[in-house]
Amino acid sequence: MKETLLFEIDNAVAIITINDAPYNRMSLEFMDVLEETVDKIKIDDSIRAVVLTAAGLDNFSVGMNLKQFSEGIEQKGSSDALFDQRLKVIDEIETMQKPWIATMFGFCLGGGLEVPLGCHFRFAAEEGAQIGLPELDLGAVPAWGGSARLAKCVGENHAMDMILRSKKISGKRALEIGLVHEIWPLEQLKSAALSLAHELAGQPALAVKSMMKVLVNSSERTLEELLKEERQAVRDNNGTRDSQEGMLAFLEKRKPRFNK
Repeated sequence: MKETLLFEIDNAVAIITINDAPYNRMSLEFMDVLEETVDKIKIDDSIRAVVLTAAGLDNFSVGMNLKQFSEGIEQKGSSDALFDQRLKVIDEIETMQKPWIATMFGFCLGGGLEVPLGCHFRFAAEEGAQIGLPELDLGAVPAWGGSARLAKCVGENHAMDMILRSKKISGKRALEIGLVHEIWPLEQLKSAALSLAHELAGQPALAVKSMMKVLVNSSERTLEELLKEERQAVRDNNGTRDSQEGMLAFLEKRKPRFNK
């Protein structure tokens, strides 16, 4: 039986690949393995960044395999339990304090947008991407946190326009409204995401973790709360090996060697 998820480690970077080309559906089996994989990454200190991508160059993901919906409810016990698993996985991606980078190309629909919305960086293809939450076309609504995270990411107006009109937008439009961070030619997209992951993995791990604790979901906290978090980050990083190495490298006019 073909593996639905491929996992590899490149130095300190984990690479997760949805393995169901050309549509790369997020099947029941895939979500179970993704849940297990996310749990492992969360506690593995040797992994400092993650790339989420998909097999081939046709589509990132069309989302859930709708033919499995009834089977999923039977397996999990209820539709709430089925959706709760997906919400848990995306929340753990978002809050584990390790940067995730998603590559978005071809169809990125339903869960194929909702999972990347939990990632911290999103790179899209310059051409050919169709990104959206078109559930209303099926008489349904986003169920994996998509409406909430999309509104937080691009604002109420853009989210309303995309969701209520089941609109699919291009990579260039996604960049314009702040849904993605960068756009790349399709043939360079995956390598660009991997390059960023290596860059982030090379930063001092504790400092990255501390800043992600401050920045992730910062809009939900007051300025006073954020300032307290920042001060704690200062305390946590003061006098660490990496902070000493950074200062020494600056004085010696060389590139720092962190995480040694």
